[in-house]
Amino acid sequence: MPRPLRFVLAASAVAAFVVLSALTARVLTPAGRERDAVVALVRAQARGDTARVIGSVAGCRARPACTRRLRGTVARLRRPGEVSVLRYDGPARLALRARSGTARIVWRGGDGLPVVQCVRVRRTGSVLEGFGVRVLALSDPIGRETSC
Repeated sequence: MPRPLRFVLAASAVAAFVVLSALTARVLTPAGRERDAVVALVRAQARGDTARVIGSVAGCRARPACTRRLRGTVARLRRPGEVSVLRYDGPARLALRARSGTARIVWRGGDGLPVVQCVRVRRTGSVLEGFGVRVLALSDPIGRETSC
């Protein structure tokens, strides 16, 4: 095989690998972004940061019932100490397009008892344009063995 042809084939293989790696990263990264958004929301809630919690839930500021409910939830779930995530069950990991799903998070603030909540998230975008994440809803605490 001529040397220039080997060079072209090797360069093509490297380019294909880079493209496939980039696309794979775009598919896998949004699951981490969803988890980060949910954990940030729970941490704000545990700190008692009502404004951050309400601002993190898409459209909540414009809905008085949502604002009122989240104010009450934050007041009840304020916890001293550092927040530990004990378990996170996110929506389906792989998605090639926009979708919504519900995450279940079990967390503890300081030495308190675990709290279980459901968080509705929306992944926007696509593999080619990139993904964004929006939190759509935060539930009141649910039973420790209850699913979302």
